[in-house]
Amino acid sequence: MPAPSLALVTGSARRLGKAFALSLARMGYSIALHYRGSVTEAEKTANEIRALGVECLPIRADLTVPKKIDFLFSLVDEFHAPLKVVVNSAAIMPAGSPRELELRDWDFALDLNLRAPFLIAQQAAKRMTKGGLIVNISDIGAQKAWSRYPSYTVSKAGLDSLTKLLARALAPTIRVNAIAPGLVLPSDVVNEEQWNKLVARLPLKRAAALAEITSALEFLIKNEYITGHTIVVDGGYSLI
Repeated sequence: MPAPSLALVTGSARRLGKAFALSLARMGYSIALHYRGSVTEAEKTANEIRALGVECLPIRADLTVPKKIDFLFSLVDEFHAPLKVVVNSAAIMPAGSPRELELRDWDFALDLNLRAPFLIAQQAAKRMTKGGLIVNISDIGAQKAWSRYPSYTVSKAGLDSLTKLLARALAPTIRVNAIAPGLVLPSDVVNEEQWNKLVARLPLKRAAALAEITSALEFLIKNEYITGHTIVVDGGYSLI
């Protein structure tokens, strides 16, 4: 890149969000590293990013509160680099059947997984110039009927739709795409036995490597003629 640019990654203290942040740092971007509760992990990730020779500022904010999103961008504005990339990776996956799921779990998932990316896109659009990119991290579950995770599934399906709407509305200045991973990292909501059974069902018979997911982000950055699309990286999960 001719000059340092800034990337904001939400939920980037650990897991997949961390992988996206590190990938962008290796590409030379300064990183606004958002997190909510993972204080220790956020500082560790920030140190790993700084070791790559780029600027990194950890920013703690509850994205389910709209005013905290305003606060997040007030700190983003303190960077000297222009905002070029936003990755909406923060998400929650409450478990509970449609008969049992509590309203607070429904609202929390929709507020974080869907409303927050919308509000972040609004804020980003005020700051991005031509060539900006917003990438929403969806899920292969958006195409499924995961009855154990109704709020998560609905929020990710909504995120896919939001991606298309924003891509049309923000063009030609800003491109908006999504990445839908399949099985990458075991989550807290499934045990090891359940995880292994899920992986065994995949046509490719293995979970994704982190680099296989982050390479989709690198592709979207490099190919400037793609907007409004969800790139599925699922090892064939969508085929079963």
